[in-house]
Amino acid sequence: MSSYKEQVDLNRIPTHVAIIMDGNGRWAKQRGQARSFGHQAGAETVHVIAEEAARLGVKFLTLYTFSTENWGRPSDEVAALMQLLFDSIEEETFMKNNISFRVIGDVAKLPSRVQDRLQACIERTGRNTGMCLVLALSYSSRWELTEAMKQMARQVQAGTLQPEQIDSALVSRQLSTSFMPDPDLLIRTGGELRLSNYLLWQCAYSELYFCDTYWPDFREEELCKAICDYQHRERRFGKTSEQVVP
Repeated sequence: MSSYKEQVDLNRIPTHVAIIMDGNGRWAKQRGQARSFGHQAGAETVHVIAEEAARLGVKFLTLYTFSTENWGRPSDEVAALMQLLFDSIEEETFMKNNISFRVIGDVAKLPSRVQDRLQACIERTGRNTGMCLVLALSYSSRWELTEAMKQMARQVQAGTLQPEQIDSALVSRQLSTSFMPDPDLLIRTGGELRLSNYLLWQCAYSELYFCDTYWPDFREEELCKAICDYQHRERRFGKTSEQVVP
């Protein structure tokens, strides 16, 4: 049987793929290692999947890297994650693959040296014209939507926005993801079947794909398998099959 890589229709690649990278800790535990070992392996997977997604023609790849809830983890694990984040941002990988880099989330909460590292990478890759890799850092949908509501409330208070002008398009423009389209495909690794406060507004009509593979073991073939599954679905956006234009 041919591999999923060979089955992918390169003319029907999802424009935006979002991934919940789950299972690093459990992967490490199975091997008798500390959770940090799993996070390190997961960081290596990020580079592998980013390169494969770029090769396939994905335009936006958004990775749930660190949630606002993750700040509640043990301090030593958070510190290790921040160090790993600092160490794993390899600008040369982005430049070699013509990938631009963006970040969404409450970045001000990150250590200043991490913020500086992120900003330097954003600026250096800003002119790259290939795929855009987006890291969701210190991010959650409830945080994002709350911030959007505050912005609109301030505009109403200032008299620059009328409540009647608020619609779904305006809300989308207030979100940190306003520079990219909503995800076509959301992938979650690690066997859990939930969205975990990730891109809830944006994923209203995304195709959801769950797999048992832990993130450190998620490789090119697994990504292609998810995309093949996506390509066999009919996206109706609330319409009937007869209304969907082929």
